[in-house]
Amino acid sequence: MIMTAPPDSAGLASAAGLASIAGLTGYGAVASDAGTLVLLTRLTRRVYREAGERVLGMPLKCFVLLNHVREDGGVPQRTLSEMLCIDANNTVLLLNMAERAGWVERRRDQSDRRRHLVHRTPAGTAALRGAERAMDNVEDRVLDRLAPADRRMLHVLLGLALAGDEDHAG
Repeated sequence: MIMTAPPDSAGLASAAGLASIAGLTGYGAVASDAGTLVLLTRLTRRVYREAGERVLGMPLKCFVLLNHVREDGGVPQRTLSEMLCIDANNTVLLLNMAERAGWVERRRDQSDRRRHLVHRTPAGTAALRGAERAMDNVEDRVLDRLAPADRRMLHVLLGLALAGDEDHAG
């Protein structure tokens, strides 16, 4: 069911109006007092609960890592630290885990031998594809109250909020 609400003065549907149409009782007590980032944090925690290693076939951190690494073009280890917002030591621990599983390999950068490039292996690509299918199911459970159009809009809005994030990582 696609939900619509009368626009408010800014031309946008009000949260209370959308909640009312969606049949969410007690919405004001749960969400209206919470800021957007608090709600995103709660949503993230729900994803962490739902997307465990048993579900994905890998730790969620490895899933995120494999999404940042490609087979054909390596990613500098330092760049991964910045993109994942974790320090260099934790990046090494995560890469060790993924490397032991056969999902990534570290290679010396031919142009700068001091630097390692991380490449996803074919086994890592296969594992990622399976985890992505599982994550689609997690997404369906976590966002079950949103209509498909609302999910697409949420995706676009989050993409806009994160645009250029690579420049501000870390």
